[in-house]
Amino acid sequence: MRTEDFAYELPPELIAAFPRPRGTSRLLVLPRQGSPWEANIRDIPALLTPGDLLLLNDVRVIPARLFGRRPGGGVCELLLLRPAGEGVWEAMGRPAARLREGTVVSFPWGRGVIQGRQGEGKLLVAFQPPLDASALEALGEVPLPPYIEKKRRAQPEDRRRYQTVFARRGLAVAAPTAGLHLTAELLAACEARGVEVVSLTLHVGPGTFKPVKSEDPRQHRLDPELYEISPETAGALNRALAFGRRIVAVGTTSVRALEDALKRGGGRVLPGVAHADTYILPGFVFRGTGALLTNFHLPRSTLLMLVSALAGRERVLAAYEMAKARGFGFYSYGDAMLIL
Repeated sequence: MRTEDFAYELPPELIAAFPRPRGTSRLLVLPRQGSPWEANIRDIPALLTPGDLLLLNDVRVIPARLFGRRPGGGVCELLLLRPAGEGVWEAMGRPAARLREGTVVSFPWGRGVIQGRQGEGKLLVAFQPPLDASALEALGEVPLPPYIEKKRRAQPEDRRRYQTVFARRGLAVAAPTAGLHLTAELLAACEARGVEVVSLTLHVGPGTFKPVKSEDPRQHRLDPELYEISPETAGALNRALAFGRRIVAVGTTSVRALEDALKRGGGRVLPGVAHADTYILPGFVFRGTGALLTNFHLPRSTLLMLVSALAGRERVLAAYEMAKARGFGFYSYGDAMLIL
């Protein structure tokens, strides 16, 4: 297996800089057997089967990006990852070489002092006045993915649009983007059809954008991500598995959490908190994922590898070529694929 096995060319104009209105995305349906066809996200209820279980990731994206000035006036950027003490955050910053220990970053509302490094480009930043999650909501900017930021800066509307309608809790620096397509009305229609809808929380970190640099993808280090499964969700998942009902994961983050939990529980989902470190590549044996709603992912990425593990690399790449030919939007704000 080589990383280049998951490469494909994409015209830049197919990288979606803006999303379609929620609930109107185009949908490429890819059955495990048979030919793919085009549908629309509003067809999701009809494409599911009564008795299916739809698994969501209800994590909230925080406005984690801050822009400040270094001594001398140079602009710098901090991406806050998680609280690390009172007024202290773990963060990533750029220009990284200029953000040394002791550097003071000035903001219109206060300052941040670089306290040290934690490896892999991560910093500890102490803010004055202390910066909590509620203050960040008012001061931060939505952390759009790099490939969108190359096209445009975040806008006020992104605060709503780069968030799922079912986001409830947690700290994520990237959205579980497959869920961005769904509306409350679509979820209600799924339930009316007899589909059970449950959620877990996986706190999406910056590792979701971490490129695979090794020639052999098996040598890549996948960043663990914190996830939480409630007793109610664990019970629903275990009942579905016991009765042979299909689990339809919404997004690769839901797949990672589900499969990691099943591995830890020996085939059962245990409630609680854990760090997902299960690396899903072709050849992986899925214990619970029966179908997947997902976006179109970057070439050579761990997300494309996960999707290929579920549906087959050649079939997935052929479907991507079909989506390209039909002008589908790609990546976080792009269109969707349903693997059945």
